[in-house]
Amino acid sequence: MLSKKQRKSSTPGLLDVMPYSVMLLRPAEPEDAMAVARVHVRSWQAAYRSLLPEEYLDGLRPEDRARGYDFSHRNRLKPYTIVAADGPEILGFATVAPSRDGDLPAYGELCALYVDPGQWGRGAGAALIAASRGRLARLGFQNAFLWLLFGNARAARFYEIDGWSEDGQRKTDAIWGVTVEEVRYRRGIGAGQ
Repeated sequence: MLSKKQRKSSTPGLLDVMPYSVMLLRPAEPEDAMAVARVHVRSWQAAYRSLLPEEYLDGLRPEDRARGYDFSHRNRLKPYTIVAADGPEILGFATVAPSRDGDLPAYGELCALYVDPGQWGRGAGAALIAASRGRLARLGFQNAFLWLLFGNARAARFYEIDGWSEDGQRKTDAIWGVTVEEVRYRRGIGAGQ
């Protein structure tokens, strides 16, 4: 078995820890909706605890989130979700799509990347971000962007290690019924980047 130092990820700067029996990256299926929603809610509750109102976070319910997912299509113009699974357990997910930002029409977008808090630091996030970049590159995008909740230092470090950088754009948005301040990050994803 290789040590952490010997097993470098294809994502520069991110260790490939991979402590799972077998981590499978695959497209989300309709039957994954509740498990993805649980990861989504638990991630928000842990990552945003000091950034969003506590009563709001405590009120989030996976059942409400699961109803909004559509994992049944394979339309390349719609959001596409990749899950990281260890056996039947969903460890995390990432969603990518063509840009929704009018000033970056030729970009791909990383719409979401969430890992269950119990899995943080174990390699699922690095695997998901690499798979997301790969998916966007296969769709023909040379560049990508994402929006990050302002003040989320842990996520900012994660993305910066993966080569993303803030581009100076900020916006106020309503997500899940709460108003948030976000900052935009970009990076190249084409060959050699």
